[in-house]
Amino acid sequence: MIDFSRNHFELFGLPARYSVDAAALERAYRALQTDVHPDRHAAGSDAQKRAASQASARVNEAYRTLRDPVERAEYLLQLQGVDTGASARLPVAFLTQQLERREAAEDATAAHDDATLARLLRDVRADAAALQDDVESALAAPNLAVAAARVRELRFLTRLAEDLETLHADKVDT
Repeated sequence: MIDFSRNHFELFGLPARYSVDAAALERAYRALQTDVHPDRHAAGSDAQKRAASQASARVNEAYRTLRDPVERAEYLLQLQGVDTGASARLPVAFLTQQLERREAAEDATAAHDDATLARLLRDVRADAAALQDDVESALAAPNLAVAAARVRELRFLTRLAEDLETLHADKVDT
């Protein structure tokens, strides 16, 4: 089974840093899941089945966390004892820009303007990519306060991008 005291990075044998080798993560995940999957322990005792189920759930949770850039950054900060503070305030200028983007998306949706929706989505994705670079730099520095602030902004932009993707997909489907 697995050692539950190990952090997600240790579990997969990866260095604890923001930049993750996606292929190495995938290989380590598949190898661990092969070992701990409950189906492999179906003939075992109830305790062995429970342990396999718990280990499989832990591996899945760790994989989901490390695969997602926002979750991975929040986890790295958590390992350093920093709470990203979902309730912390975002800068007014940042929020104003996102509100303007949402309003533009609503206007584009009402006008059936797929090109504007696509442009907004590209812009948000570009800003999110730049924030990921900022997060990586701040974590490496380490400047954990800056990293936490950028992660909050990144989470916001990620949600906005998901909303815009939905609007864009709805426009393409109709």
